[in-house]
Amino acid sequence: MFSSTKTATSTSGFSERLADLQRLIADADYVLIGAGAGLTTAAGIDYAGEDFRREFREWIDRYGITDLYSAGFYPFKTDEERWAMWAKHIWFSRYRTGALPLYKNLLKMVDGMDYFVITTNVDGQFEMAGFDAERIFATQGDYCYFQPASGSPNELYHNQEWVEHALPAIRDCRIPTEMIPHTPDGQPVSMNLRCDDTFVEDSHWHQQAQRYSDFVRTASDRRLLLLEFGVGFNTPVIIRFPFEQMAAQFPDTTLVRFNRDYPQLSTQGISRYVAFTEGVEQIIQECTA
Repeated sequence: MFSSTKTATSTSGFSERLADLQRLIADADYVLIGAGAGLTTAAGIDYAGEDFRREFREWIDRYGITDLYSAGFYPFKTDEERWAMWAKHIWFSRYRTGALPLYKNLLKMVDGMDYFVITTNVDGQFEMAGFDAERIFATQGDYCYFQPASGSPNELYHNQEWVEHALPAIRDCRIPTEMIPHTPDGQPVSMNLRCDDTFVEDSHWHQQAQRYSDFVRTASDRRLLLLEFGVGFNTPVIIRFPFEQMAAQFPDTTLVRFNRDYPQLSTQGISRYVAFTEGVEQIIQECTA
C-alpha cells in the first residue's frame, strides 16, 4: 500500500522526499505523468533565455519581441513576415534539439511500467524521447503540424519539410511569397496549437483522449502514482486540478508534484502528497541511478 502520510516541501527534507518517491515508483501499479511548460524549461528549452536571444536577435531588434510565446501573437503586417517567424519558431521549439536528456531520463524512470502521459506541451519531446506514442495525449497540439486556418477539414499536415526549405530562404525577417504554406488544395493554414475554436482535434486526438480516459478509469482503484511536472495556473483545468481531484477521490493514489513556484494544493482531502521545488533533473537522475 502507498503511504498515507502527507509529505510537504516545507516539512520534510529532500532525502526523505526522494526516498518516498523511489518507494512510490517501486510500488505503483500505474503511473500517470502530467507535464506542463516547466518540464521543457527544465530540460533546456527556454522561450526567453540566451538561446532565444541569440537565434531571434534580428526579430528582437526589428519588432521588439521579448519571448517566443508572445511572438506567436505578434501582429505582423505581412504573411511573408509572419511565416518567416513561424519557420524559425517551429525549428527552435520542435526540431532544433532532438530529444532532450531530461525526457530520456524520465522515460528510464518509468520504463517497464504501465504509464500514460498527458501534456499541454507542444514540442513533441515525449515522443522524440521514445515514449510510446499511443500512451501520449498532447491536448494542445504539436508544433510539427499545420492545420487548415478555418479549422475545416479536420486534417493535419506535417511541416518539417516546409521548415527545412523556408529557413534558408529567410531574408530581412521575411520568406518569399511563394513559400507561404497552404493546405494541399491551396487554402491558408495555421499552426495546430490551441488558441481559439478553430483548433483541429483530428481522429488521433480523439483516440488519445479516449485512451487517457480509459487509463484513468482502469487505474482508479489500483495503486496509481501521479507525477506532475511543471504545471502552473495557465491551464490548470487540464492537468493540475484533475490530478488533485484524483488524489483526493481515488482510494490508493499519490500525487507527486514537481514545481519550483507553485507546489501548493488547491483541493482539500488529499492525504498522499509529495512536493518538490528542487531541480527536477537531479531528482530524476537520483531515481534512475
